Amino acid sequence: MIKKLSCLLLCLYSLAIQAQTPLYKNPTAAVDLRVEDLLSRMSLKEKFMQLYMIPDDLNGSMDRFASGIYGLQIPDATTEKLNRVQQYLMEKTRLGIPAIFFDEALHGLVQKDATIFPQAIGLSASWDTTLMRTVAAAIASECRCKGINHVLSPVLNIARDVRWGRTEETYGEDPYLVSLMAYTYINEFEKAGIIATPKHFAVNVGDGGRDSYPINIDQLLLEEVYFPAFKMAINQAHARCVMSSYNSLNGSPCSANDWLLNQKLKKDWGFKGVVISDACATGGANMLHHTANDYADATANALNNGLDVIFQTSYENYTLFFEAFEKGLIKQEVIDNAVRRVLRLKFEMGLFDHPYAPISNSVNCFNSVEHHQIALKAAEESVVLLKNKHSILPLDKSIRNIAVFGSDAAKVNPGGYSGPATNSISILDGLKKVMGANTNITYTPGYSHKYKDYILIDSSFLTTIVNGKTVHGLTATYYNNIELSGTPAKTRTEKELSGQWTLMSPDPTLAFDWYSARWTTLLKVPESGQFSIGLEGNDGYRLYINDTLLIDQWNKTSFSKRTIDKTFLKDKTYALKVEFFESSGNGRLKLFWNYGVTDSTAILQEKAVANAKQADVLIMVAGLDEGEFRDRAILALPGSQELLIKTLAFTGKPLIVLINAGSAVDISNWENDAEAILDVWYPGDEGGIAVANVITGIANPAGRLPFSWPVNEGQLPLVYNHKPTGRGDDYINLSGMPRFSFGYGLSYSSFQYSQLEMPAKQLKAGDSVTISCVIKNTSSIDGDEVVQLYIHDEMSSTVRPVKELKAFQRVFLKAGASKKISFVLPPSAFSFPGSDLQPQIEAGDFRIMIGASSIDIRLRGIISLH
Repeated sequence: MIKKLSCLLLCLYSLAIQAQTPLYKNPTAAVDLRVEDLLSRMSLKEKFMQLYMIPDDLNGSMDRFASGIYGLQIPDATTEKLNRVQQYLMEKTRLGIPAIFFDEALHGLVQKDATIFPQAIGLSASWDTTLMRTVAAAIASECRCKGINHVLSPVLNIARDVRWGRTEETYGEDPYLVSLMAYTYINEFEKAGIIATPKHFAVNVGDGGRDSYPINIDQLLLEEVYFPAFKMAINQAHARCVMSSYNSLNGSPCSANDWLLNQKLKKDWGFKGVVISDACATGGANMLHHTANDYADATANALNNGLDVIFQTSYENYTLFFEAFEKGLIKQEVIDNAVRRVLRLKFEMGLFDHPYAPISNSVNCFNSVEHHQIALKAAEESVVLLKNKHSILPLDKSIRNIAVFGSDAAKVNPGGYSGPATNSISILDGLKKVMGANTNITYTPGYSHKYKDYILIDSSFLTTIVNGKTVHGLTATYYNNIELSGTPAKTRTEKELSGQWTLMSPDPTLAFDWYSARWTTLLKVPESGQFSIGLEGNDGYRLYINDTLLIDQWNKTSFSKRTIDKTFLKDKTYALKVEFFESSGNGRLKLFWNYGVTDSTAILQEKAVANAKQADVLIMVAGLDEGEFRDRAILALPGSQELLIKTLAFTGKPLIVLINAGSAVDISNWENDAEAILDVWYPGDEGGIAVANVITGIANPAGRLPFSWPVNEGQLPLVYNHKPTGRGDDYINLSGMPRFSFGYGLSYSSFQYSQLEMPAKQLKAGDSVTISCVIKNTSSIDGDEVVQLYIHDEMSSTVRPVKELKAFQRVFLKAGASKKISFVLPPSAFSFPGSDLQPQIEAGDFRIMIGASSIDIRLRGIISLH
C-alpha cells in the first residue's frame, strides 16, 4: 500500500513539474506541437525578431536581443563567444529562443585560420563529385567546431555570361554539372546538421553579364536551365534554407515575388524551409525596383509574397521593417507561417535542447594536416591545361633557371567570399619549394593588373575653410535641382572627391536622379612640374582652376574621362572648383591627377627582359580584377599584363602563362606567344604547391572547363547547350564557336575511346538506360580522363538543345591500362518540360555522344524509346 502511494505521489509530482514547464521546452514532444505552443506565447516584437538576421560584432549591450533574434553572423567568432550569446538568449530572455549562427562558406569558412579550398568554379572544374563530397565534409567539420550552424552557400546561379564578376562563385554554365556539384555540397552540410543556403533565387545575372540585372525570361527557360539545380537542392539534397536574389524577375523583385516564392518554391516544389533575403534586399525594393513607397511597404510586400526572414546589416535598422508589423500591413497568418518555418527549423536543428557548441571541438579544428591535404588534391584536380605546345609541360627536370613574372605570383588571391589567406602558399613560393635548391628562380613583379596612370587627389594636398578653421578636404555643396541654384540641401566637408552613387544619391536629402553639386578646395603642390589633372564620371561635370574653366563636359552623353596638362609651382595655392549634375541616376565622379605616379614601363621592361635572358623557362602569372559587383565589359587582361607577356615572348625563351582568375580571358592578342597556358583559378591555401606539382609533372592535369571560353566578349552570352539556329551562328568577322569548349582540358596522357555498348532493342520511355565504353590510357604517363556523355533528341515536339550533358566520370588509368566504364541514365535524363511545363518523355530516337569535351566527341550511337 505504501509502495503504491509512493508511486502515485511521484506521478503527481512529475505531472506538476510538467505543468510548470511549457510544452515547447519538452524535448519528447512532437516538433509541430512545440512550435504551436511557443508561437502562441510570442509577442509581435518577438515574432518579428525571429524573422530578422544580421551581422554583429557584439560590441553593444546584449539587452538589445531581449526579444530574441533569428540569427547572427559574428566576425572572428570563437565557440566561447557564440556560447555566451546563446546563454544570454536562453537564460535572460523571456522565452529563451536560441539563435542560429551563420557565416559564408563557399569554399571554406570565412573565418581566420579556416582552410581555404579552391574557389567554387575551380572545384567544379575538377568534374569530381567524390572530391567535392570530401571538400564539403571538411568545410562542414570546421563550421561545426566553430559553432557555425548555418552557411550562406552555395551559389547555384548558372554562369552563361563570363563577363559576370561572380562567375568565380558558381559551378559553371551547365544545369546538370551545377546540380550535381550543388547536391554534393549541400548533402554533406545537411548530414552534418548544418543548414545550407542555395542562392540566389533566381537567375541573378542579366543582360551584358551584369550582376542583379532585371531578368525577363519565359518560364520554359527557367524550367530548363535556371531551376534544375535549385529543385535538386531542395527535393534531393533537402536544403532547408534558400536565399532570394536582388534582381527582379519578370517585373517583380525576387524578394517579393509571389509567383517565385509562394507558388513555385513553396507550393509546387513543396519547400518547407526558410526563405531569407540577400543582405539589404528587402528595403532595396523601394530604392531600386520602385515597387514600394517606403520600408514598411517594402517589408509588407516581401512577407506577403513569400519571404520569411529579412537579412539586414545592422540591428538598429529593425525599426524600418518592424513598422509594417506594427501598422498591420502584413496578414497575421503570413507572419505566423513565417515564424512557424523558423521555429520548426530551430527545433529540427536541436537548438532548444542542445543550444551550445562543444568547446572541445574547437581545439585544433583549423589548419589540420588532413584538410590541407584535401585542399592540395582539390587544387591539383582543378587545374585546366589549355595549351601545351610541343609538350613543353611537364618541365624537363634538367631545367635549372626559371624566371617568374607577374604581381599575382608572389601574393595569394583566395577569390571572393574567402577568409584571410594567412596560411596560404603563393605560386612563387610553391615553385621554390617544389623545385628545390638546385633550381634558380628569379622573380620580377612586372606590371600590376591594377596599375593605374592616375590616382585620386589625396586630402593632404587639399584644404578648405570650416567655421573659420583650415581643414584638409573639400567643401561639398549639394542642391536638390540640376541648376546649382537656390538654398543648398546639404553642405559638408569631404576628404576626397570620389563617388559612385549607383544605388542612391550622395545624400538622403537628394533624389537619386535629380541633384547637382559643387566642390571647392585649395590645392597645394609640394614640387613644381607639369601634371595631368582631370575628372572621370558621368557627363555633366566641369573643372575650374583659379576660376578658369578648363574641363567642360556639361552635356549629358555618357561616361567619360577628361584630363588637362597644367604646370604647377611648388607651394603655390590653386583654387579648384568642380561642378556636377545628375538628371537620370547612376551618378559617378572622381577628381584625380598623376602627381606621384611614376611611369615605370621602360624600367620594368628592361628588368623583365634582363631576367628573362638569364632563364631557361619563363612563367608569367596573370590575374583579373573581378568579383561581386565587379562585372567586366572587356575580357582582356587588365593593366599592362598583355604588354609584359609580349615583352617576354620577344626574348624567344619558352613562355608559360598561368591564369590566376575565376572566369575567362580574351587571349587572342598573346595566345600564340605562349608555349603553354594553364587556368589555375583561385586555388586556395595549397594552390602554390598544387600549381608547381602540375608544372613539374608530380600531378597530371585533368581539370575541364565548366563554361564555354569565348574568343571575344562580342560572342557573349555563349553556351554549348544552345538550341539550333534558324540559319547560322557565325559572325562576318568571327566564328560562333568558343575558343575553348565546355568540358575542354588537356592532359599529359592520351586516351583512346572504343567499344561503345548500348541497348540493342527499343526501350520503354521511363526505363533506365545503361551505356558503356572502354577507355584506354595510350601514353606512358598515369593520368585521369573525364569521360563526358551528352544526348540529343533527334526529333521532338519542341526545339531541344543541340546537346545536353547527362553523365560524366573522372577515371584514373595507369599508363597502358584500360577500363570499361558504364553510365546508367535514369528516365529523367530524357525528360523535358512539355507545353504545360511539366516533365515529359517522348518516344523516339536519342543520339548518344561520348567524348573528352562537348565538341571532342569520340563515340556516337542511337537509342530508341517507345
